[in-house]
Order: sequence, then structure tokens, then C-alpha cells
Amino acid sequence: MSQCKNLCINPNCPNPHNEDTQLFCQACNSELLLDGRYRVNKQLGGGGFGKTYEIRDCSPGNLGNTQSHKKVLKVLNYNHPKYVELFQREAHFLMRFNSPGIPKVEPDAYFTYYPFNSPDPLHCLVMEKIEGLDLKQYIQQKGSCISQKQAIKWMIQLMQILKEIHSQRFFHRDIKPSNIMLRSDGQLVLIDFGTAREVTDTYMSKQSAGQVTGLFSAGYSPIEQLNGQAMPQSDFFALGRTIVFLLTGKHPSELYDFETDSLCWREYVPALSPEFGDFLDRMMARLPSQRPQSADAILEQLMKLFHLLHSGDSSSASQYKQGTTVTSAPSQNEPSKFNASQSLVSSKPTPTPIPEHQSTYVETTPAVTQAPLDANFASHCQQKLAEYIGPVASILCQRLLHKNPTISPTEFVQTLAKKIPNPKQAEEFQNNLLK
Repeated sequence: MSQCKNLCINPNCPNPHNEDTQLFCQACNSELLLDGRYRVNKQLGGGGFGKTYEIRDCSPGNLGNTQSHKKVLKVLNYNHPKYVELFQREAHFLMRFNSPGIPKVEPDAYFTYYPFNSPDPLHCLVMEKIEGLDLKQYIQQKGSCISQKQAIKWMIQLMQILKEIHSQRFFHRDIKPSNIMLRSDGQLVLIDFGTAREVTDTYMSKQSAGQVTGLFSAGYSPIEQLNGQAMPQSDFFALGRTIVFLLTGKHPSELYDFETDSLCWREYVPALSPEFGDFLDRMMARLPSQRPQSADAILEQLMKLFHLLHSGDSSSASQYKQGTTVTSAPSQNEPSKFNASQSLVSSKPTPTPIPEHQSTYVETTPAVTQAPLDANFASHCQQKLAEYIGPVASILCQRLLHKNPTISPTEFVQTLAKKIPNPKQAEEFQNNLLK
């Protein structure tokens, strides 16, 4: 019996497995040779919005050499205009780069595919397959954290990638461990550019008018990004939080201290270099103006830190401090100083932080006082809402926050519940979040 090697990507197909020699799916009659050249080997991942597959290029020039031409196919299953726009933006972005730190995409890599008898297309993007693990998987499989020296080496690699991206007037907007791949040769690759934006006059005018959607990964994205005010310095913040995860093995939400508005992470890193700790805290400063302002400035400081840790020379530490030109941020032991107008929420007493995976919201204020909305809680609500209405949940949440930045948790949940068409599901959503 020959092995089934060709999958049908029709999301409604009752039996997607087919023999490698078939041109049409035996279960639903959808075409199997995608864009006239690609066959699907297996599914790699997927969620509510799309799926990823391993494919091979079967065009004549690649026959007999399919192993070296394995690629990844990303398929968008949810045709909301906003998500189609983000998907197409990722394709156009990746076509502009040729870097070992960015997945390679050919000029004709984006296409649409119509399953049999379907009026709606599937949006498809073919890209280089990165063999390896993402950094979240790497830490889980390793079973321990990385060293300071390894962290600095990886930061240098990642900043070189960001330097190239930023030089083209783009920024990523979603840097986190699961969006960084480690190849078998040690090369890091930044992935998932669906949220990347180009810094244009149009973007800046939309941003100033509050028309830019806030995209937020709890624990890694800075506050300005939740308010639709992301900028290149937002990538630096997210990279700093990512490195803290790699050094401690803890999600940033587990380390957050509301009193100082900072991460209490240093105690989890044995023999931490004070200079390196100070540098990471500057990367993660609350205000963009307090962070390093360019990739070049960060690379310069990283090279100094690398030599400092390798030499262990106290004179090097002195030179490092004298040579630091980055604007200082509040130290780990000093409270952050910022105006109430710069805060995500009002200046009322702040609720106790919760890790991203927990759903219980704990208030420290008396029952008669409405607590302000916590960013982690807002992100959790967005994830829960998406389970009922799909990815449009992020747009609804960000618009609500933009229109009413001081909304209370109860009002936030009750307003979102009204967006769920099914009354029973709306009640379930509300009860789960306000119990």
C-alpha cells in the first residue's frame, strides 16, 4: 500500500488524506496541486484563524530534489478584511528582505486558492521552512535557562536583524520567545511578520488620530502599543522582556511589580552582572524616550557588555559606565516616575497582577471602589472573546480601550459581552470573567 503523502487544505474536507499521485481530493474534489506546483506533506500547526503546513515544490526544476525544497505554507482561514490585510502585509514585507535572520519568501509566494464549490478563497503564503525550535520550545526542552553570555550573543544577533528591519522603516510589533526560531546551526530567525508596520507619513497621521489598531502580547508588548502608539523602540522593550524570560524561565507577568511598575527579575539570575541588569532595565523602561533610541546604540552597548563579561576586568566596567550614552531609566529598586496621563489606566489604586494563564481577577481596593483595568486582564478578556467571535475580538477590545481608557473591569467585560450574538454564550463569557 502506498503511503498517503498529499493533504487537502479545504477546511471542510471530511477526509483530507490522499495518495501522492492524485490531482484532486478523493473526498471533496478540491485540487491538490496548489498554484500548479505545491503539494502538502503534513500539517505543522493551526488555530482558529489559520493553519500551517509543510509542503514541497513539485515544479519541473525541483523534481528529484524535493527534500531540499521543503517549505512552509501559511493558510488564512478567516477572511475578515483586517486579517486579510495583515496577511498580505506580511507577504509583501518578507519579499523585500534577503537575510538569514528573516524567512525567505519568493516574489510569487502569495496566492489565493478556492476549494471545490467554495465562493470564498483561502489566502496562502509560501515561505522558507525554518528547521529548529522557537525559543519558548527551546527553554522547555532544555529544562534550564540560558547564561548571560549566551543572552548577549543572542541579543547581538537579534539586534542585527532589527537593525535591518528598522533601516527599511519597518518595525515588528510582536517580538516574543515563540516568534524567534533557533536553527540547528545557531542562527536565530525572527518570524511572524503579520503585525509588522512600515513607518510612513500615512501611518504617523493615522497614529496621531488614534486610528491604528493596538496589538498586544501580554507580558512582552509595552503599554504604548496597547494604545496604538507602537514605534521602533517598542521592539526594544519586547526584546528586553524576551531576554528576561530566557534568563529566568518565567513569564514576565509572573515578575511584574505594580508598586515600581517594573519587573523584579534579577534575583532569579545567578551571579548577574549589574551592568547587564541595568542595561536590560533600560531596554524595558516604561517610556519610549527612556529606552535606547536605535539599534546601533544597543549594538554598541552589547559589544561593551560582551567584552566586560569575558574579561571580568573592573576597569572595563568603569569604561562601560562612562561610555553609556543611553538615557537612564529608573533602577530596579527605585519606583518609576510617570504622569497619570501616561498610564494605561487611571491613577486609582492598582489591582494585584496575575500571570497570563490565570483567569481570576483579584482586586486590592475595597469593594465599593472600582479598580482600574489591568493590561493583563484586558489581554485575557480579548483571548476569551476571540473564542466566541473570532479574531475581530482584538479590534473590538482595542477600540473600546481607546474610546474609554479609564473603563473599569466590570464595564469592560459587560460591554464586550454585548458583542457576542448568542445570549447564552454572552452570559457564560461574562460570568467566567467576573466570577
